[in-house]
Amino acid sequence: MSTLLKKEFRLALHPAALIFLSLAVMMIIPNYPLTVTFFYPCLGAFFICQTGRENQDILYTALLPVEKRKVVRARIAMVALLQAGQIVLCVPFLFLRTLLPAEIQTNAVGLGANLALLGVGLAQMGLFDLVFFTRYYRDPAKVGVPFLLGTLVMFLWMCCWEALPHFVPFVRDRLDTPLFQCVPEKLAAFGLGAAIFLGCLALADRVCEPRFEKLDL
Repeated sequence: MSTLLKKEFRLALHPAALIFLSLAVMMIIPNYPLTVTFFYPCLGAFFICQTGRENQDILYTALLPVEKRKVVRARIAMVALLQAGQIVLCVPFLFLRTLLPAEIQTNAVGLGANLALLGVGLAQMGLFDLVFFTRYYRDPAKVGVPFLLGTLVMFLWMCCWEALPHFVPFVRDRLDTPLFQCVPEKLAAFGLGAAIFLGCLALADRVCEPRFEKLDL
């Protein structure tokens, strides 16, 4: 598995997926829908799979002396690591934002830059992965439809969380607050988001592996 993962990073990784990691800096943009930040690692997954299709990467990997199910596991693992890396890179910018003027620290659009937002972002990317990969591994030659479906689910999730601070008192008063306020509630939200992320990845892997094994390449 580790060998396949190295192969994914060395041969299948699209440069744009690495460039998108730098967009963690969006955490310091004032009055901006910050959930958009977590769209870009998902776009990176699309570029990886699209380029792999053009390069016949899946066929090449399947011809290696490895189990077909591990081909799926390595691709999902690489995307998950990139998405987790985006979360990690966001953390310094959360602290940097606290150094900005008070009126800039708050976010008038939706959730502010804090741990709860990172949890929402993890869940958002997990939902995308679940929809995208389960559809993608039906037919790896068709990347566009899985991406559109995954993006639709992600867009609905983003709209929901951008609206909740304006309508739900708990979200407004506990989760949509400055970084160092209401920390236990935000930690719980982050933990829940991480659980959704991991659960979606596990489910995607569970569905995609047998589906890919039956696929005639």
